[in-house]
Amino acid sequence: MVDIETFRKLALSFPGAEELPHFELVSFRFKKKIFATFWQKENRAMLKLSLVNQSVFCSYNNKVFFPVPGGWGKQGATFVDLKKVRKDMFLDALRTAYHNVASPPRRKGEMK
Repeated sequence: MVDIETFRKLALSFPGAEELPHFELVSFRFKKKIFATFWQKENRAMLKLSLVNQSVFCSYNNKVFFPVPGGWGKQGATFVDLKKVRKDMFLDALRTAYHNVASPPRRKGEMK
C-alpha cells in the first residue's frame, strides 16, 4: 500500500520534479510535463507510461495496474490502485513514468 505522503515523497525525489495542481488533482511534473497525478477520491495514481511499459505493468497484475478508460489509456495513461500496490513496484512504475517524460526516446536520425 502507498499513501499520498509516500507518493509525494517518491515523486518529488526525482531531479527537477515539482508538484502542481491539475484541475482538482495533484500532479507531479518535470519541465511542466505531467508524469503522475493523484486521484484522491479513488485512492489511485495515474502514471504516464509508454504503451510497452503499460502492457508490462498491467500484465503483472491488472487489478493493480490498468489502462485509464478511453483515449488516454490507449496512449499509455495507466491507473495504479494505491491500496493494492507494493511500494517497490509502485516506485518502479513511477520511475518509469518520470523517465518517459524526462528522457523521451529520440526519433530515428535525431541528434543528442
